[in-house]
Amino acid sequence: MRIVFVTQKVDRDHPLLGATVAKIRALAERCDEVVVLADSVVGNDLPERCRAHEFAAQTQVGRGARFAAALARELARRPRPDAVVAHMCPIYAVLGALLARPLGVRVVLWYTHWKRTPTLVAAGRLVDSIVTVDRASVPLRGSKIVPIGHGIDVSDFVSGDRAAGEEGVLNALVLGRYAASKGIATIVEATAIARQAGADVRLACHGPDGTDGDAGERGRLHALVASLGLEGVVDLAGSIARTAVPDVLRSADVLVNNTHAGSRDKVVFEACAAGLPVLAANPPFADLLGDVGVTLLFDREDADGLASGLVSLAGLPSPERRRIGAELRQRVVERHSVESWADGLLRVCRGEANASS
Repeated sequence: MRIVFVTQKVDRDHPLLGATVAKIRALAERCDEVVVLADSVVGNDLPERCRAHEFAAQTQVGRGARFAAALARELARRPRPDAVVAHMCPIYAVLGALLARPLGVRVVLWYTHWKRTPTLVAAGRLVDSIVTVDRASVPLRGSKIVPIGHGIDVSDFVSGDRAAGEEGVLNALVLGRYAASKGIATIVEATAIARQAGADVRLACHGPDGTDGDAGERGRLHALVASLGLEGVVDLAGSIARTAVPDVLRSADVLVNNTHAGSRDKVVFEACAAGLPVLAANPPFADLLGDVGVTLLFDREDADGLASGLVSLAGLPSPERRRIGAELRQRVVERHSVESWADGLLRVCRGEANASS
């Protein structure tokens, strides 16, 4: 089988896109060839049986033209690709569908985000299938939506003893952009409430603030930390390399996620793969985080509810937290590994799976 895989960047150290490399590797292990079309490819991150074309340009029009030219060359080769897969890029799914589907080549979009955009809607009309984590993780409906689970490289995350921390301290962690949709302000407020209730909770946040909106949100968070007297308790740090994520998870006692409803943040699955308990606000996480003996879900933007969860975890002995983490890791291994993701995606690329699969 031969597929064309379109993504923004191939860089295992990229804080947001680094996990894509493991997905490409899993596909390459199952295909005769994977041709990667990307804005940029860093270093030697591609596995065997992969070729790459870069289409970076100064303008959107230029990128689109270079992408179309690269895809057209691949479609002209014999044998033609069996499928074109657009990874989190609705615009390239649209362009790819216009070129590939008239030739009988299937076009599949992998997408997991809460935001409904005109480009996403157009992609939904033009592609053969949209693969996603579950039905709640994409803001479209219809027979083209195929849930296949997340694609976590569980080998990157070793479950076991946490890194030695200060006795009696609950080290909470937030990973992700400093965006308002991540609800970090509520997490900061919950930290203050939990501390007032007697739990020694510390909070570390790591993430990029590359947009004006994210930078502004980080500034507001600094002001909130100061107003609550949490200097030295809450650390609003910068982004970390993708390869540093396992060690950062190992240094924490709990990951906290308060992202926008409908989003299935990959970092939640990664934390679970690392054997780390997670407190999350998103209802779709109920199947992952439910029935472990403690409540790991809270209502979004409910600082009191989150604080209660932090206090509860702080009161658990370390062996009990490890038991919870081990159960969560097993669920990710069974349902959301990069291997099961690749198998599911390729079934869709072959036309063997649909929304009822």
